Amino acid sequence: MAMAALRREGRRFASLISPRPITAVRSSPLYPTLEDEGPLGLRHISTQVVRNRMKSVKNIQKITKAMKMVAASKLRAIQTKTENSRGLWQPFTALLGDLPSADVKKNVVVTISSDKGLCGGINSTSVKISKGLHKLNSATGPEKETKYVILGEKAKAQLVRDSKKDIELIITELQKNPLNYTQVSVLADEILKNVEYDALRIVFNKFQSVVSFVPTVSTVLSPEIVEREAESGGKLGDLDSYEVEGGETKGEILQNLAEFQFSCTMFNAVLENACSEQGARMSAMDSSSRNAGDMLDRLTLTYNRTRQASITTELIEIISGASALEG
Repeated sequence: MAMAALRREGRRFASLISPRPITAVRSSPLYPTLEDEGPLGLRHISTQVVRNRMKSVKNIQKITKAMKMVAASKLRAIQTKTENSRGLWQPFTALLGDLPSADVKKNVVVTISSDKGLCGGINSTSVKISKGLHKLNSATGPEKETKYVILGEKAKAQLVRDSKKDIELIITELQKNPLNYTQVSVLADEILKNVEYDALRIVFNKFQSVVSFVPTVSTVLSPEIVEREAESGGKLGDLDSYEVEGGETKGEILQNLAEFQFSCTMFNAVLENACSEQGARMSAMDSSSRNAGDMLDRLTLTYNRTRQASITTELIEIISGASALEG
């Protein structure tokens, strides 16, 4: 609702600052005729125009301040969840690893973005990193295959233009309801069912502070790749030091662990990106409010100068008329 009001005020403000028509049918306060122009092409600005501009800027400033407060309240609610979720995926990283340099044939880049804008450049950053991973993996050999899984409207709008054939799955309106692990695990299960992969590269923005976020890539390997790395002498997927109950084979255990690792990593990535989004929106709205304040100061100065010039002109006309009558 606030974004719609902001767009409405923006259109109104744009109409006020649009260029004056070349030919005017008649003189009016909004569009002065050629006779109203001063020396050297300078134009006498109507005080009504300046007042309308000031009103539009004030309305925009109110909206940006309200959006900053809303983003701050959402950030406080999500930040606690984000900090608590960071301990979920760390044990899996110790066991199954996080190898961004793993050489695999089928790569899937999971790009996490927001559904709404006005939050700085966090979405553009995620898309640039995703395109870089796609280009890097494709350049290593013709047998390599890289696909996209997109979460969020903003990444969808940017990647559909030039990489539509490489998109496997698109999920939007992720933050329509409060984020929880059940919701994200269902999405993770949907991705695993519809996508064949050797490595999942999850691209998101890791939250550090209100004004700082770090673009991050987390890698989740398939059970087959983890088992191959373990057989080649690596430490990944080494279950010998653990006591395993039940009659499940090592492959089945790695399969279950890989799926659980992906859902936990996705949960943390979605929360981190949501925190970064609200922090970036706070910064963007704060900057917009300050810019609106600066513009309002300049318009106020212009209004006062215009009003003072108008009063001075009227006084001169009165004095000149009185002098003419006396003479």
